[in-house]
Order: sequence, then structure tokens, then C-alpha cells
Amino acid sequence: MKKISVFMDDYRSPPDGYVFVETIDECMDLLRNHPIEHLSLDHDLLSRTRNGLMLVKMMINEKLFANRITIHSANSVGGKNMYNCLKQAQKDLIMPHTIIVSLRPLPLKYFPPRVLQHYSDIK
Repeated sequence: MKKISVFMDDYRSPPDGYVFVETIDECMDLLRNHPIEHLSLDHDLLSRTRNGLMLVKMMINEKLFANRITIHSANSVGGKNMYNCLKQAQKDLIMPHTIIVSLRPLPLKYFPPRVLQHYSDIK
């Protein structure tokens, strides 16, 4: 089965070639049913209680990961919490150390070309 790349956000549009999801339920469905090369996650979603941190905790509990995970949230506190939770899962040997975890906040409106290079290099 071909690996896909997934972009979860409720505001920004995905880079070319990415499967777009707006909710953690859609994202978990893809994690359960498809091999994922790159997963790019936002913290703040339409639901205040079902956010990116909740998704990360679900991923860790079910041991469902992508080869690369980027936290692109502009919410500095929420994004850092997601990143730290994933890094702790690596330290606790729940998530493999081979998975690359990046914290790369994206602006809400305009993506400068060099910012999108991170996504082009991963696809």
C-alpha cells in the first residue's frame, strides 16, 4: 500500500499532494487504515476540547505513528505540548526513535516558499 502524507488543520489549506483532514477523528481513521509518511498537525481546531494534543495522546495510546511528524501549530504553548508529548513517548520507548518529530509553526495566512520546502522535501 502506498504511503500518504496528511495535513490536519481547520484553517490553513494543505500543501500539494497532502490528504487534508479537519478533525482528530478523520486523522485517527487514516492512521488506523493507511501507512503515513508525513503527518503535519495543528493544535487549535474547531472543537476546543478535541484538539491536536488530544490526537497526539490517542496516537501514543494506540501506538499509531507516521514516519515523520511535524507540529505546525501557531499556538506556541499547544504546539510545544504536542511536541514534548511525542518526544517523551520516544524517551519512554513507546514511539520509535527513528520517527522524526519537528516543531515548525506555520503562519495562518501566507506560506513563504522556503517554509513549504519542508513539505516538498518530505513527500
